[in-house]
Amino acid sequence: MKKMKIFEPAMCCSTGLCGVGVDPELLRISTALNTLNKHGIQVERYNLNSAPMEFVTDETINAFINAKGVEGLPAIVVDGDIVITGRYPTNEEFTKLLELPESIFRKTSETTKVKITKKKSGSCHCKGGC
Repeated sequence: MKKMKIFEPAMCCSTGLCGVGVDPELLRISTALNTLNKHGIQVERYNLNSAPMEFVTDETINAFINAKGVEGLPAIVVDGDIVITGRYPTNEEFTKLLELPESIFRKTSETTKVKITKKKSGSCHCKGGC
């Protein structure tokens, strides 16, 4: 299985979903990662503010930040190679990069069919009639 890491710029919390102005893209990413997690797919997510040592110990990201600075974040790493910088992957890119079925992000809903039959007696059988 492919291994993905997301290296993000410094944010106030680990997901960036705090405060009064929530970035819709961060909400989408959190939802996508939650969906992947529910299917047993772990994506590691590192925020420069809360996990700075990950940026130091990962040689690929360390070299990237030394060359491009933190302005190039977020950086998406798959199996040790940077595959996307400056933005988050789309849901379609998640499926391609992690070699997952496209259906993983599709909403599934079960439809229940109910068969209603009318009695031909003409009465609803309610106390006092209809």
